[in-house]
Amino acid sequence: MEFESHNVELPPGGGASRAARATARPGPAERRSGTQAIDRAAGLLVRVIEADEPLPFSRLHAESGLSKSTASRLLSALERHGLLGRDASGAFVPGPVLTRYASRSGLAELIAAAQPVLERLGEKTGETVNLAVPSGTEVEQVAQVDSRYLLGATNWVGLRVPLHCSALGKVFVAFGAAELPRGPLERRTPHTVTDRTRLAAQLAEIRRTGYGVAVEELEPGLVAIAAPVRGRGGRVIAAISVSGPALRLDAGRIAEIGALLVAETDGLSAALGSAVIRTAGEPEGGS
Repeated sequence: MEFESHNVELPPGGGASRAARATARPGPAERRSGTQAIDRAAGLLVRVIEADEPLPFSRLHAESGLSKSTASRLLSALERHGLLGRDASGAFVPGPVLTRYASRSGLAELIAAAQPVLERLGEKTGETVNLAVPSGTEVEQVAQVDSRYLLGATNWVGLRVPLHCSALGKVFVAFGAAELPRGPLERRTPHTVTDRTRLAAQLAEIRRTGYGVAVEELEPGLVAIAAPVRGRGGRVIAAISVSGPALRLDAGRIAEIGALLVAETDGLSAALGSAVIRTAGEPEGGS
């Protein structure tokens, strides 16, 4: 097959000029502008990371000395890339990327600090006790003390479960450590709550009591109770659960274990340097 040849004339130096423009290096002014933007964004990020509490935009704008438009643009970029996030009031907090990094780097220390608490809870309840951290739209179990009973004994370490139908996950969502996925929520059992209005009411109750409950929502016959573990600044970084079969964990037992969990996790949070310890009955700020 033959193709026709088409001769196209370019203006003198036109092709070379376009190539030069495409590959031209930024001049000194452009380099200074780019470096300045990075410096300013880094400064905002450091302020949020080092703060003992979430920082509202008004404070970040005032303390940085940047114009509102510049501060807003840089903060939005940091938020888009997951370096910053916002709490329920809209104030800025370290984002999911930093949270995941901190969780990984400090996981061994967290497990070591939590181990005595897990063992005490296991001795007092006789049930399975787990330490978990948020992982995207799921919960990751990272440590466990086994139940003294054969019925209900499961090794959860390394397993991931959904946020909406687990006691641990509901605690993470209630206190701003994780967000529910978009779209329909999976119905794991006939008891799984998938209606977001009902879930919102459950989350409010968790903030009121200080602990979350999932009754046969993840698996038929399984009941779990969980409470948050807070790190620096009072942010929730993990949670501890007690779980077992419904035949052993009735409403009265759930309330007893819930109060015990709150007391133990508040103590662990204090040991981890949490500046904000919320006890049962104290609502979460901004909710």
